[in-house]
Amino acid sequence: MPLLIGHDARMVQAEGWSSVKNGELLRRAAAAGFDAFVTPDRKLEYQQHMPRVGLAVVVLRAHTNRLEDIAPLVPALLDVLPEVRIGTVTHVGA
Repeated sequence: MPLLIGHDARMVQAEGWSSVKNGELLRRAAAAGFDAFVTPDRKLEYQQHMPRVGLAVVVLRAHTNRLEDIAPLVPALLDVLPEVRIGTVTHVGA
């Protein structure tokens, strides 16, 4: 994703994981070596046991998951990414 300068970011669709449910999606991301999983899904942290996930989760709090709503959150996301820790959830945005 070109907005995340300095980070190797990939979309779920690019990995071929579009139809994968959240728990399996997080397991696959951790097994693939990702450090963090960035999502607009505000319910994810309540559906999964985060300490067992094996990666950090960042929830983007935007009005929608459209790029024009998420893009303004990118500077704050870039600020928090170096600080996130495996097994935790960090929120970015309102």
